[in-house]
Amino acid sequence: MSIEPNSTPISADFLSFVGNITALQVSQDFIERLPVAIYACDADGRILWFNSLAATSWGRSPLIGDDSERYCGSYRLYIGGRQTRRDETPMAAVLRTGIPVQGAEIRVERPDGSSVWAMVHIEPVEDETGKLIGAINCFHETTALHNAKEDLSKFFENGAVGLHVLADNGTILRANQAELAMLGYAESEYVGCNIKDYHLDQSVAGDIVDCLCNHRPIRQYPARLHAKDGTVRHVLITSNGRVRDRGTIGTRCFMIDVTDRAAAEALLHEQEHRLATTYEHAGSGIAEIDADGRLLRVNLRLCELMDLTADQLIGRSIFDEAFSQDVEHDREQFRRQVAGTIDRYSIEKRVSRQDGSFFWTSVTSSSVRDADGRFLYAVRVQHDISERKQVQEELAARIQEQAALYRLTDRLQHARSLGDVYELALDAIQEALRCQRSSILLYDSASILKFVAWRGLSDGYRAAVEGHSPWKANEENPQPIYIADVSEAPLPDSLKKTILAEGIRAIAFVPLLDSGKLLGKFMAYFDQPHVFTDGEVDVALALARQLGFGIERMRAQKAAQHLVSIVESSHDAIVSKNLDGIITTWNRSAERLFGYTADEVVGNSITIIIPPDRMDEETEILRCIRTGEMIDHLETVRRRKDGSLVDISLTISPVRDAKGRIVGASKIARDITERKEAETKIRASEQQLQDLLAAIPTAIYTTDPEGKITYFNQAAVEFAGRVPKLGSDRWCISPKLYWPDGTPLPHDKCPMAVALQEKRAVRGVEAVAERPDGTRVPFIPHPTPIYDGDGNIVGGINMLVDISERKQAETQQRMLLNELNHRVKNNMQMLQSLLSSAARRSQSEEARQILEDATGRISAMAAAQRVLYDTIDATRFSLPQFLDAVCVAVQQTLPSYAKITRKADAGELPNDAAMPLALIINELVTNAFKHGGSGDAELNIRVSLLQEGDADILLVEDDGPGFELNSVRHRSSGLRLVEGLARQLGATFAVSSGSPTRCSVAFSRMAER
Repeated sequence: MSIEPNSTPISADFLSFVGNITALQVSQDFIERLPVAIYACDADGRILWFNSLAATSWGRSPLIGDDSERYCGSYRLYIGGRQTRRDETPMAAVLRTGIPVQGAEIRVERPDGSSVWAMVHIEPVEDETGKLIGAINCFHETTALHNAKEDLSKFFENGAVGLHVLADNGTILRANQAELAMLGYAESEYVGCNIKDYHLDQSVAGDIVDCLCNHRPIRQYPARLHAKDGTVRHVLITSNGRVRDRGTIGTRCFMIDVTDRAAAEALLHEQEHRLATTYEHAGSGIAEIDADGRLLRVNLRLCELMDLTADQLIGRSIFDEAFSQDVEHDREQFRRQVAGTIDRYSIEKRVSRQDGSFFWTSVTSSSVRDADGRFLYAVRVQHDISERKQVQEELAARIQEQAALYRLTDRLQHARSLGDVYELALDAIQEALRCQRSSILLYDSASILKFVAWRGLSDGYRAAVEGHSPWKANEENPQPIYIADVSEAPLPDSLKKTILAEGIRAIAFVPLLDSGKLLGKFMAYFDQPHVFTDGEVDVALALARQLGFGIERMRAQKAAQHLVSIVESSHDAIVSKNLDGIITTWNRSAERLFGYTADEVVGNSITIIIPPDRMDEETEILRCIRTGEMIDHLETVRRRKDGSLVDISLTISPVRDAKGRIVGASKIARDITERKEAETKIRASEQQLQDLLAAIPTAIYTTDPEGKITYFNQAAVEFAGRVPKLGSDRWCISPKLYWPDGTPLPHDKCPMAVALQEKRAVRGVEAVAERPDGTRVPFIPHPTPIYDGDGNIVGGINMLVDISERKQAETQQRMLLNELNHRVKNNMQMLQSLLSSAARRSQSEEARQILEDATGRISAMAAAQRVLYDTIDATRFSLPQFLDAVCVAVQQTLPSYAKITRKADAGELPNDAAMPLALIINELVTNAFKHGGSGDAELNIRVSLLQEGDADILLVEDDGPGFELNSVRHRSSGLRLVEGLARQLGATFAVSSGSPTRCSVAFSRMAER
């Protein structure tokens, strides 16, 4: 196509459309050669191009670039049985969200009224800047697949040979008329029972089930079955297991009646040939072993696993250490098998190949004996389980990482010194990252990186690399650096030589930060080249965050302890008294200044140290204190114990209780004879304290007992985005506070206010501060009251820890959980829709009932899933919320005259109990509806989830006639499912008949496990 010049103005939309055509343009000849229908849309959903297969599927050719043809060229489109608007189509969703759609099934209605089914796969297309400019949809017709389902059901029911479907435990799920007629049973006498109940030879039945559980199909397997009339029917069974995720979930079996011996012998010959072929081409490695452990026969799969030919394997011992590891346990088990102590055993072992590689295999060795029980040979079946082992190892690594991180976080709370912090961090680094050596380096006052802790590093190496840093000391947002192979890294030759000489082959530089400030780094060293995975990178960053917080916490504690030490070591005499002038506290400096010990004066009047000619001063002092006045630097004279007089300077302050009432006075007395020296010491001490608190990178401020700000450091200014007003601002340095959920937090209810009002340190609280520019900072406060020697609060100190980074991590985790919930929910909805659709189309009442039961179970599971992913804590769920969701889902499957009433205690259970409980509730309620009602009369079903003592109890009650569990267990797959799920929960399932009929499932308190 071409664009002709036009004198009319060109709109921006048209220019965008032309641009998208250019960006998404492909050769028409190319798309016509594609074997699938395909078309493309621009970012606004206008169709850019399509091939003839797409037009054929649509039954029409849409207009290119036309706004009325947006998102799809279909005449009408149906998803889940509902006609879909163009802006609701999968293409519209992809263009709106940028998230691809894979495997969505739709029904396309053509203009002539015909319809086709199709599976769509849509990918968004971005330009080089990452901007979404359109999407491409590839879809193929699946109409035949839908039609095939109905044909398959007819084929099953009308088959000329006996057909049945088994669950993985041998329960007969379905049987056709040919099989029922062959054995003479009614459907109710056969379906729902275990196939082993009809086998004359239990060993044959066990062998069949074993074959299917080990993913080996059986072909023309001879068996003998009990017929209802007492005769024995000889049959040949052909079956294969239905496998999902490497596990057998059921089987489909064909049974041919070969009672006539001649026909049986002919079929037997054919069966032997097929078994030989199956043996050779089985998906598992199979070998026959003599009594000495030598290979007699091997199949192709075993040769492939071992990377050896059959000639190279036959005659070799299975215990040959050249290719078999962990042989001693295998050899001992094989000896017992040959001796007849055991007939079969299974092991997992690692096997080496000639090229040095190895693989994990699961081996099952079964004995073959003659009629007299003598050992002939053993059949060993080997399954490659390398992938499973790899997943297990990776899972174990992740668990180890998380455990190390958890232990570090927990133990840091109890660390008493920086040395403790360093040692705990080194332990966690080497455990979580599985490195052989580690170290921690921090910037000193000269901004030079110095080793403060290390493991396994020589003195020479530390001296050579100390001071080296990949970042500047004041660098913002430093990123970690990972070197997988030092020998290949672009490092200075001298540095590379030093690292390699130390035996280090891989290395990680991880920055340590606190409130965005670079504190230093930790290093992880590996003795071999090491590729750092995304999981290790995440763990390393988490370790760095915890270590940085631990370092700053210890520094802050050290500063606080230093402050306390300054107060305790004060040379000023500090005395407190009540409003009657009775001395209540007397410090050591007072003892030195006045000569009285505390025991001599506490409880006596303060007049003991007042000369007779100055008694009027005490009267005036008490008057001022009662009125709340403060006496500052009153110069006077007092009398020592020996009678001598001393010139002092008094500062007297009223002391208030938590309610602000004046309860006494605090006096600071200073010997004026050494005033200048004392003033110099005080100024130096105050400056040291100011410098110390100013150097702490965490926001710190103090208040008086009334909550008014008395001090703040520079980090507090940066945190609040403003300069607090001393003596005016109250409780907090930020003008506005909020709870984490966004609701306003009044200042007089903030943690600092609570700490002062309730006379306790407040911990474990989160809040959000709003700066004047509108930005908000989540933080954890650590308000702590400050007491005088008499135990009265004289103020408070608060440290505000910025947790913005942690909140971002929590938000990302929540987004991941929401995405997982969305995907699981969509899959369950699609599965539920498919089952419902299949039930409606099924012509078999039995099949329809099975599909409807499955739909109800999926609905209950979906309800439980919604509860799990709607919680903030993705490890537990609320009992009332869970019971409401599941009962509402089950109620939707019942008619209006069936009512479910529910009751749940306020408690929680772990998430692994959710799905079993949801299925149990669905089965018991459905069973109560089926058997507890009469016609369409109103039926009330009561469901309770209670906590009694140390147990959780689920109760389902109705007013029906009841039933005896043992008498119906063998013909009720639903009750067997309940029993199996109860065992999974470690619970006890019981039924009591009568009025009412009650089914109970009781299990120990899982929330405390």
